[in-house]
Amino acid sequence: MKKFVYVALVLALIVGCKNRSQSAQEAVNLEPQDSLAALEAAKALPEEPFFDIVTTMGTIRVKLYKDTPRHRDNFEKLALSGYYDSLLFHRTINGFMIQGGDPFTRDTSKVEQYGQGGPSYTIPAEMRDTLGAPLHRHKKGALAAARRGDLANPFKESSGSQFYLVQDPDNCTHLDGEYTVFGETVAGLNVIDKIAAVPTDRYDRPLQDVRIIRIRPNNELNSPKEQ
Repeated sequence: MKKFVYVALVLALIVGCKNRSQSAQEAVNLEPQDSLAALEAAKALPEEPFFDIVTTMGTIRVKLYKDTPRHRDNFEKLALSGYYDSLLFHRTINGFMIQGGDPFTRDTSKVEQYGQGGPSYTIPAEMRDTLGAPLHRHKKGALAAARRGDLANPFKESSGSQFYLVQDPDNCTHLDGEYTVFGETVAGLNVIDKIAAVPTDRYDRPLQDVRIIRIRPNNELNSPKEQ
């Protein structure tokens, strides 16, 4: 029974590097001027920047990891360009995680396609160190990348935009080393709990919209500290 539950939870995360300057130049479906502005803004950020995920249920503050640079740079680029603005948390499972980042969720006519959207690229996995151990664990508030299943995605490459936040680490330990964790929540764990508790339909879609208003850098925390 426990194995069945694990399989069901993993399915909830399935979706249909380079240095900082190189990875930030990878193609993304944005207007050229928006992409350029985002790229320039990202150059000013520290190696482990803080971002505020402002939602209709409160703000979740995350820190991105420097040892997952492809995922960090991609998240920066999308957030700074406004890619995530107005998207839904389209799949939430109380006792597991909350998932968002699908551009299809801006369009209610595409509700049957929620969970399948994203830019036209994937991100190489950054899950394990040189000895094969997981770089980061799925602790409470861990920020990780969703991806397609193993059969269609043997190298476990991540979705170009979809991410999830861990609500209950006890039900996510089996994901360590299988999905790329590229950040952690430093404030707003209660907001993750509130979002996870929203009633859902049989497809784990919230019955009330939980929307990402915007994701932006926290300029105060990202500013260089005086010596």
